[in-house]
Amino acid sequence: MPSRRKTATFASAFFTCICSFVMICVVLATQHWMSSKVRFSGTNSSITISLTYGLFSGTCEQFVDVGLQISEKTFQVADNLSNTKVKSMITAIIVILVLSLLSSLLSSGFTCTNAVSNPYQTFLGATGVYTWNSLCGIFVLTAMILFPVSIEENGLSIELANGCFSFLQTQIKSEHTYGYSYWIMLLIIFLNIASIIIIYFYDHARYSRKKEQERPIENAPKDVILF
Repeated sequence: MPSRRKTATFASAFFTCICSFVMICVVLATQHWMSSKVRFSGTNSSITISLTYGLFSGTCEQFVDVGLQISEKTFQVADNLSNTKVKSMITAIIVILVLSLLSSLLSSGFTCTNAVSNPYQTFLGATGVYTWNSLCGIFVLTAMILFPVSIEENGLSIELANGCFSFLQTQIKSEHTYGYSYWIMLLIIFLNIASIIIIYFYDHARYSRKKEQERPIENAPKDVILF
């Protein structure tokens, strides 16, 4: 059976890993990654398309210059994308987040196992926790980088606006605001870092105690050596 200190330490890390897992589920499930206002020129006036969307679906509203709402509709992101490059980018982000979800689940399993037992294999201990939490953080950070690239470089919001209303003309201006679904990923990274730090301090303290117990005899007091 593990010591009380080990149980408490890995139980704390298990809590942060589970929180990370839940947060990734929230990121995938909610549709508040981006809020955009895209302005297009019209025959007699300009038209503004307001979009709020995530990785799978969203809503779009159409306004004329005076702020009068003309129409509103929901849409599926994949159905509104005609650009293969943009669609591939969104697919890649989803796959990366699913991989981070699996990494977080494995990290939770490893920390739970160590909280209730002493695994024989080294990788099932602190090494495994470091590995899976690091991978999860890297996956989430990659998703955080790819999504702005799809917005700024590949014109994701403009693509979606054109998919909602096919008669739109020249795009004049666009404004983008990242929603809570996107910023939650920062919290996930911090949770992964917290898990690694918790286990690191425990592992470091355990290693220090072990080295003290294995001190060479030359470090012992002279009277002990004479005895």
